[in-house]
Amino acid sequence: MNYKKLIKDALTPLGIPVEFQKYSGTSSVYITFFCYNEQGEAWAENDEIATGYYVQVDIWSKSDYSTLEEQVLGAMQDAGFYRKTSQDFYEEDTKIYHKAMRFVYVV
Repeated sequence: MNYKKLIKDALTPLGIPVEFQKYSGTSSVYITFFCYNEQGEAWAENDEIATGYYVQVDIWSKSDYSTLEEQVLGAMQDAGFYRKTSQDFYEEDTKIYHKAMRFVYVV
């Protein structure tokens, strides 16, 4: 299962740069993501039959990202992810608003 491709395919249509782990472009609004946990979710006869991919999707913006937040949530849910948690941050050192959204995908 290629969760990176699944996430990029889900979020790229939003028209915002989407990168795995870090972004090095010049856009003032962008999305990064990473997997913070990958674990077995179900077993049969000592074989893993379901894997959970726990991912964090981060929205970075110099201004209000509320509309983009709703779009990301919808796109991830449409791709089969379930939201676990979300947090709002403001990064003082870079003066960037940051939304961290955590999802799980079990396959």
